[in-house]
Amino acid sequence: MKKNIKLAKHAGFCYGVKRAVETTKKLKTENKDKEIFVLGELIHNSHVINELSNLGIHTVDELPCNNSSKCTNICVIRSHGAAPEVFENAKQKGYEVVDLTCLDVKKVQQKAIELVQDGFLLVIVGKPEHPEVCAIKANAQPHGEKVIVAPDVKSLESFEEEIKKHKRVGVVVQTTQRIENLQSVVNYLLPLSKELKVFNTICASTSLRQSEAKNLAKESDLMIVVGSKKSANTTHLAEILSGITSTIHIETDDELNNYKELIEKSTNIGITAGASTPDNIINNVMEKLNNY
Repeated sequence: MKKNIKLAKHAGFCYGVKRAVETTKKLKTENKDKEIFVLGELIHNSHVINELSNLGIHTVDELPCNNSSKCTNICVIRSHGAAPEVFENAKQKGYEVVDLTCLDVKKVQQKAIELVQDGFLLVIVGKPEHPEVCAIKANAQPHGEKVIVAPDVKSLESFEEEIKKHKRVGVVVQTTQRIENLQSVVNYLLPLSKELKVFNTICASTSLRQSEAKNLAKESDLMIVVGSKKSANTTHLAEILSGITSTIHIETDDELNNYKELIEKSTNIGITAGASTPDNIINNVMEKLNNY
């Protein structure tokens, strides 16, 4: 049976991820005598992290003491952003800091700071453990009394009385969240607050990627989402599409073997990928599917 395999136009690296990866590689090329340290995974993709490691770029959870007397080593702040004290700590250790926080994430941080400075109780819609959300909270908290992180409506229930008492509530959202999740949180907060100020900070790339993938899913027997299981935007894609058509989430083409029967009985197959998925990973999936 001949298969119709279609790749979404907006699949793979977004602008912020591409900028972070290319700039980090360039830093190493232009600073061969310096050590490059990235605090946390630059992006959520193990293949990219391994590639950086092979280039001599170190991914670390904590910066080592900068013992070099000849030159200043470099600390890269990843695309998810970081707390203000992380920047300060790196400088105190003698590192040159290169901030590669995604520009869209920077905007969320700024909106969050503005809200708490204006006296709003801040609600961040997103996953509490996600590094982007942790950085947004860390940047906003010093400017206000309280910051609430809400992955969903259920998580807000324990704060209901506090929200009613505060009356003025401000909302920002993790850049890779689903719009439906933001809408449900806003609908919950509306009757509880006297003044509700909402910034839809889901990035344009995420919205476009999700919208395009949904349209592709409607005409597909099977959707294949390619990208890391640790990537928030990739897992959200898989969640959205599974409600439309049969969907599988894989990290590499090797995993296609686990779904051989499903692939063989599907005629129209759509493919999309998360914002941290390199082109070569997507191309390998396409090539393997074309050989079925």
